[in-house]
Amino acid sequence: MIKKAELVEQIEKTDLEIANSSKDTWEKNIYLDDEKVLIVGYEKEENFEKEDPEEETVNTYIWYWELRNSENWELLFENRNQKFSFCESEHGTFSDDDKIEDVVGDIDEGEICTWSEQDHIEDISDEIADVTMEWLKKL
Repeated sequence: MIKKAELVEQIEKTDLEIANSSKDTWEKNIYLDDEKVLIVGYEKEENFEKEDPEEETVNTYIWYWELRNSENWELLFENRNQKFSFCESEHGTFSDDDKIEDVVGDIDEGEICTWSEQDHIEDISDEIADVTMEWLKKL
């Protein structure tokens, strides 16, 4: 069985790719021993507010992970409890990647996104690995 430190490294180093989904979803597939694949990803939470191009929009993204059989894609375990999330700001065509603060002024996302503590996979990789190791022991 894979060691936790190795799993954490793979979770952190494997690239995210856009998923084949109707939602804004990104995933990384980490292939493990014994025909198992760990899928770690995030998806955009549905926003029911009308977006105004003149106003700042805050989008929330939810982290999730699943353990599947890599041969038949059968779902073995999943964690979609929405415990881990992060948010990103947009203003018109500008996003966080464009340094939105340069467009609309200084933004304290800590005030806007008080629930946002997991912007980077490194923030939650230990927990993902712990849960995944428990799942693997049950098989």
